[in-house]
Amino acid sequence: MDFALEVRGLHKTYKEFELKDISLQLPKGCVLGLIGENGAGKSTLINAVLGLVDSEYESLKVLGQEFAGNEKKIKEEIAVIFDKTCYDLAMTPLFIGKILSNVYSNWDMEKYHNYLERFELPKKKKLKEFSKGMKMKLEFAAALSHDPKLIILDEATSGLDPVFRDEILDILREYTEDEEHTILISSHITSDLDKISDYIAFLHEGRLLFVKTYDEIQENYGVLNCGQRIFDALDREDIEAYRKEAYGYRVLVKNKQEIRKVFSDLEIEAATIEDVMLYCVKGEKVA
Repeated sequence: MDFALEVRGLHKTYKEFELKDISLQLPKGCVLGLIGENGAGKSTLINAVLGLVDSEYESLKVLGQEFAGNEKKIKEEIAVIFDKTCYDLAMTPLFIGKILSNVYSNWDMEKYHNYLERFELPKKKKLKEFSKGMKMKLEFAAALSHDPKLIILDEATSGLDPVFRDEILDILREYTEDEEHTILISSHITSDLDKISDYIAFLHEGRLLFVKTYDEIQENYGVLNCGQRIFDALDREDIEAYRKEAYGYRVLVKNKQEIRKVFSDLEIEAATIEDVMLYCVKGEKVA
């Protein structure tokens, strides 16, 4: 299997925060959703992978190449979108296109103008006159116009209206269908990740709790409501976390197929990415 991103033993230490021993692999042609509460280290990890902050690591490969010593070549083949525009607000989309045509050897001006029209962005209007949503649409138009092999999104969909956000998710999903293009997306809108992710990486307090396929999460995780009797009878190994509520317990389980064999009449809801994150961060753990 070929990997678009390989991280092993990555550390980054700040005065009051530490990103510790992060190791993960992102297969080529897939979408990895990066989740975690605010302050978990998602942006720090992305910045470290991009070389925007100094970090220590055993190995860091991007698109099959060691990042150290190949940074310029690698950045030609990736696109990065943060939660706000990186362009000077005095610029126009038309001027930005001309600049980027001199930056990227694979720049496709026709495709860029097609995206500007599709996203209904005025080509000659300065960015200072754009809304936040329009600025983010421009970021996507530019990112998609030089055929990047890896797209990294850090809360990039948060400023978009629901209709356009759904359109962008469709575009991103289609972008990886040829198995040559890969996406790493961090978003607090977990429903977006439910729609497009092949893998989920869960960061909590600077530690990587797990990297799982989305299908694995859907197959194994579930949420059930139960009273004291059922809760006491559940195998503790099957409980990820729980919440005590007025009527009983609401439980995130991680082996729902086995639980159904024992409690055939017990209703177990499908677990969303948000369920997994909330219960793991805020739920109670069994003793």
